[in-house]
Amino acid sequence: MSEIRIDKDGRLILPTGVVRAVGERSLRLSSYSDHHLLLETAVDGSKVQMAGQLGDVGVVDLLSFFNMFRKSGLLHFGLSGGSKTLYFKNGEIAHAASTFPEEEIVEILYSLGKLDRGVLQGVRQFADGELALGKVLVDRNIITAKDLWAATRNQVETIVYNLFTFHEGCFAFVDAAPAEDKLVSLSMNTQNLIMEGLRRVDERAVYMQKVKSLDAIPVATGQVPNDLDSVSQKMIALIHSGVNDVRELLRRSGSGDFDALRLLSQMVERGVVVMEEVPSVAVEGVLGEVVTIFNGVLVALHRVVSNRNPQFREEVSFFLRDLPQPFSYVFRQTTLKEDGSVDGGRILANLAGLEEGDKLRLLADSLSELIYMECIAARRELGATDSAELIKRVQDVSTRVQALIGRNDDE
Repeated sequence: MSEIRIDKDGRLILPTGVVRAVGERSLRLSSYSDHHLLLETAVDGSKVQMAGQLGDVGVVDLLSFFNMFRKSGLLHFGLSGGSKTLYFKNGEIAHAASTFPEEEIVEILYSLGKLDRGVLQGVRQFADGELALGKVLVDRNIITAKDLWAATRNQVETIVYNLFTFHEGCFAFVDAAPAEDKLVSLSMNTQNLIMEGLRRVDERAVYMQKVKSLDAIPVATGQVPNDLDSVSQKMIALIHSGVNDVRELLRRSGSGDFDALRLLSQMVERGVVVMEEVPSVAVEGVLGEVVTIFNGVLVALHRVVSNRNPQFREEVSFFLRDLPQPFSYVFRQTTLKEDGSVDGGRILANLAGLEEGDKLRLLADSLSELIYMECIAARRELGATDSAELIKRVQDVSTRVQALIGRNDDE
């Protein structure tokens, strides 16, 4: 986390991501010592019972503790790339929520083969939150209520299983009671979830040694053994149809990412499939111009601000994690490069399926949101005078991009 100091007047200057999360809520001093300062949001009667950093105390230790002592409440994790909240009721995990895009209910439905991504653009505008989106899908007969219930259970288990891959981050346990309408009945208790989660972490590492990367391109060799199961046969058909990468292949398999990864690694081991590295893709045309223009500013901002705040790149990563829709989807699975720029190819892959004009406007709006946040950080770190030149460059960028969008609309 970014280092912060108390100035001579007793004021704290908090990172932008913290300010965004806390908003204008009042804070109360919960506890302090010469080693820590704990401020809580004073929004209700709930209290933080435990808080700290992942490290010597790991995810398994925390889940086992709350399970052993039959605790009820919310265990929140702030992690690189997103946040997760587990809802405990008498020591058992009864629900989970996540800001990671791949753990959204629609992504779970897609990974289970229950949903076509093509319908999402038309459905998202009618929904407000994940549960509402699920209800819209059911009401429009796109999925059944049974599909939604099964996906919700799978979503909770996926959120928990993926949690075991994190060894750094922060956590806080709040004694708030889980909302009854959010509770689900899982197929396993908390101890079994822990054992299964640890098993998946170990086995996934073995599978990835063969598959190499989720961005790699699977290629069928032409060998098709007679004993391939139906899911493996479907995956072979998807490869022949020109599926783009491993990530897309796993999602379209309909069996869930982990099981599909296991089957793919087995096919690689048997010589049925080989993995090829993804070629670097240059972003061309007007979209490429927009990315290039914005990246120039991002690199300049990163170079200057990082000299004052070495944690700046981490701060920006937290900002990208907490962006609302549709910006969070645009930056899905996108991280800043070492020089502070973004991967235009990955962003455009996230925009696939949209009309060219919609792509351009959403790309510009999303990158503008990122630039705006970094300008606020630059003014905070450098002061109004020293940051003035950078801010002017951003204004020039906005003018150039608007000109590009206008020119594209005229064509």
